[in-house]
Amino acid sequence: MLDADTKRRIDSCRDILVGKVPDPKSQVEQITIALIYKFMDDMDTQSEEFGGKRSFFVNGFEKYSWSKLLAPGMGGQDMLNLYSEAISKMTENTHLPALFRDIFKNAYLPYRDPETLKAFLKEVAGFSYDHSERLGDAFEYLLSVLGSQGDAGQFRTPRHIIDFIVRVINPQKHERILDPACGTAGFLISAWKHILGQNQKSKPGDLLTPDERNKLAASIHGYDISPDMVRLSLVNLYLHGFTNPHVDEYDTLTSEDRWNEHADVILANPPFMSPKGGIKPHKRFSIQATRSEVLFVDYIHEHLSPNGRAGIIVPEGVIFQSGTAYKALRKLLVQNSLVAVVSLPAGVFQPYSGVKTSILILDKRLAKQTDEVLFVKIRNDGFSLGAQRRAIEQDDLPLAEQGLSAFLADSLGWTDNDLAQVVKRERIAQNGDWNLSGDRYLQTIATPSRYEHVEIGSLIETISPPAKLQKEAYSTSGCYPIIDQSQIAIAGWTDDEIGIIRPKKPLVIFGDHTCAVKLVSEPFVQGADGIKIIETTEKLLPEFLFYFLKTNPLEADGYKRHFTDLKRKTIPLVPIDIQREIISEIKGYQKLIDGARQVVENYRPRIAPKADWPMRSIAEIAEINPRKSQLTIDHEEMPVSFVPMADLLEDEMFFQAKETKPVREVLKQYTYFENSDILLAKVSPCFENGKAGIARDLINGIGFGSSEYYVIRPDTLQVLPEWIYLHVATPAFREYGSNRMTGTGGLQRVPRDILADWKIPVPQDLKEQRALIEEIEAEQALVSANKRLISRFEAKIKDALDQVWAN
Repeated sequence: MLDADTKRRIDSCRDILVGKVPDPKSQVEQITIALIYKFMDDMDTQSEEFGGKRSFFVNGFEKYSWSKLLAPGMGGQDMLNLYSEAISKMTENTHLPALFRDIFKNAYLPYRDPETLKAFLKEVAGFSYDHSERLGDAFEYLLSVLGSQGDAGQFRTPRHIIDFIVRVINPQKHERILDPACGTAGFLISAWKHILGQNQKSKPGDLLTPDERNKLAASIHGYDISPDMVRLSLVNLYLHGFTNPHVDEYDTLTSEDRWNEHADVILANPPFMSPKGGIKPHKRFSIQATRSEVLFVDYIHEHLSPNGRAGIIVPEGVIFQSGTAYKALRKLLVQNSLVAVVSLPAGVFQPYSGVKTSILILDKRLAKQTDEVLFVKIRNDGFSLGAQRRAIEQDDLPLAEQGLSAFLADSLGWTDNDLAQVVKRERIAQNGDWNLSGDRYLQTIATPSRYEHVEIGSLIETISPPAKLQKEAYSTSGCYPIIDQSQIAIAGWTDDEIGIIRPKKPLVIFGDHTCAVKLVSEPFVQGADGIKIIETTEKLLPEFLFYFLKTNPLEADGYKRHFTDLKRKTIPLVPIDIQREIISEIKGYQKLIDGARQVVENYRPRIAPKADWPMRSIAEIAEINPRKSQLTIDHEEMPVSFVPMADLLEDEMFFQAKETKPVREVLKQYTYFENSDILLAKVSPCFENGKAGIARDLINGIGFGSSEYYVIRPDTLQVLPEWIYLHVATPAFREYGSNRMTGTGGLQRVPRDILADWKIPVPQDLKEQRALIEEIEAEQALVSANKRLISRFEAKIKDALDQVWAN
């Protein structure tokens, strides 16, 4: 597990470098090189302490040792010259193992500022080599900054998705494991940890013999086309216990050097993008293609052993695109190795990409024994699907894992459920395109029903608008709303009456490319292209169709038109009277939800100041960042609360301290606070998002947390903590502080004096303060009740519709 001090040091290294090395990938490379440099010297020192000899910095390289580099008399420019020379010459050191020479290949210092290097190396000096899992986890944390898409279309795979795939594939200690596009080796390390966990009595891997452990490490292999990625993966594996990791710089798609090497387990998230003109592979692939995603999946299928298994993340093109190579690939898989398709939600790779992906599960042994493919649909993966990717309660992955494991163990005993259903291979082959979109098959699986299921296309007609308004003509005001295929209810406004549509009854709007669904009953204008304006026949209420499509959405298959798919989708043909009853019930719920949402979204606690209240600065009525010397510590193991930034809430007066740590772990590096202190995030974007709160119920009355907090300790003879909170956790102070932030673009902070000088009205009578605070707390209780009401009635809408779909 990543310890707090190591995490802080990594963050500090990046903070030091960001002014000279703004690119996250370059930051990671510089930190990696410096860490390995330091660790080589640590190993030399350890060897000497145990009576051995130095083996890294020898034969002319002694002058580059870490102790010489950071010698007390070493000037800044001399340090820069020595370090720059050392990292460029390290590949010439014949006493280094090949692993370390590879790491220093093409290494250089991309800046020439002595002060930056001095501060950076001083921070690196705080790391020590102990070859523990802790250090490996620290490097994984460092690699987490490499989220953005690479030049070859790589995306860093989220850790929980990697672990999910590994648990489903379930690699064993005797199997050869490969990732042919390994990036930073996330899949390989997860497989290693998984196998160690399988062979554990008291600690991971303790049931393995030394020979078994060595064979396991030797059986884990990776390839990557990028020398930078190879360097990072070698370090990552080394720090996770691989003394001789096997990762090769290799072009999987165009080189034949390793074509004859096979694996029992292949795990991969291969690049999605192809260069202009396509890939030019050799002729040994079964599928003749130029697209990287097609070639990688073909490669993986062909390089599995006769009973091999694979888990592959693929873009939606592999699932449904109609190109010859895509269809040939799907046919090859369905006929020979595919046993399951797991559809992931579109936001899994946020904030770096909204690309829609799926997981292909291949099992050559099982594919010979079953004539079915399991389709699994993940709607939630435990995180919100927006850019912030916050943790949420809804998580389909545990049930999906159970279902997949059950199917892989006993496909004949499988029973369909809401999350996963099987489809015959012959059904997939029927129309010749071998489409792997689960919705295509699952929506037509026969289920007992009181109502006939009919195609939506037989119950609707489309309306052509008299004119369409282009985006440049959208305005922020006007008489008529503009409706387009975006997810926004109203995309703009206009006074132009040429394109007005005046509905005789509510109309359903369908985004042909986006699959967005809207219901419109007032006059509107169509914006640009891409929507279908749908009018239902007398057999179908528009509201019923709208709610059906909201609760049974059509998945977007990339940027293409989907209206044909919508028309083919089936809907239960419920009698009109029952449709009206259901819609009436839903409308009642929706009115309550809309009203409650207005309260939640628009409520802002506000205390109207009185003329006789004096204006006092925060510095006059509170202490900012109290000194740790005020602490009374019984012993270094005394438990205290720990509050990372993630646990400080937005727009909530109080927060819950969920973690406990011994005081020795947090005393030096973290911000200290006590019960009734106010925490205020000072760094962007946490400050702008409203992260602030009052501490209470702390273990032993003491807490520690992020160094990015301001701690405000009120003088309780003058002011109550709630009073200060209600005057600093406000839009007014956020706007004031945001406009005065200092620092680099990505790490801007509110200066301390901005907080200290902020003036607020303060009644001199504490009873008056308390009475007004109690009014606010009563209002906030009503807001919380409205939040619960929204959740409850959204569930009621779902229940009302589920009864129809179940029938």
